[in-house]
Amino acid sequence: MVQVKVCGLTRPEQAEACSALGVDAVGLVFYPKSPRFVSIPKAKEIRQALSREIPAVGVFVNETFEAVMGRVRGCCLDMVQLHGQESPGLVAMLAAEGVPVIKALFSEGEPGFSDTRHAKARALLAECAGGALPGGCARLWDWSEAKGLSNRKPLILAGGLDPENVAEAIAMALPDAVDVSSGVERSPGDKDTEKIRRFLEAARGCAHSGAPRRIF
Repeated sequence: MVQVKVCGLTRPEQAEACSALGVDAVGLVFYPKSPRFVSIPKAKEIRQALSREIPAVGVFVNETFEAVMGRVRGCCLDMVQLHGQESPGLVAMLAAEGVPVIKALFSEGEPGFSDTRHAKARALLAECAGGALPGGCARLWDWSEAKGLSNRKPLILAGGLDPENVAEAIAMALPDAVDVSSGVERSPGDKDTEKIRRFLEAARGCAHSGAPRRIF
């Protein structure tokens, strides 16, 4: 079964809803320019409201090792997602500390899909980028471009996904997991529980010709 990560939680009640629905992981964004940015105190509140069985993934953009580890320890994060131009050395340093790392690659940005340097990452996340902020910016793109990445690492597909198109995207890219943020929102940071439920149903109910690997 394809796993589902809901990214960009901003309030504890969203964590409670995700726990009740049984999502596989949630993301907390620590990039100050993002409309879904959370402070350390708010991240702690969200983590406390989240079921301990559901991993909390901290999302960072070009942060230092010290800054990332400070939030991992201070906010009880289970994994980190590096969503900028981070070096393989940073990935390796975090992995050496026992922190699983998801490294983002971009179809319209750097590092691109041809980047093979991040050997210590647990998984790769693929999306288009090309917008004003790091990430998919809700843009639709050719998800089939990411298909080959799963030959290198477990693959998380993101960018422009919503309850109506996630099954098509999974069929095109054959990812091990999908990551959604704006596609289950009313407005940036305001998650819609019904949309999350429909996204989960669509992702978990679609056909997948492979055997998805567990990431979270």
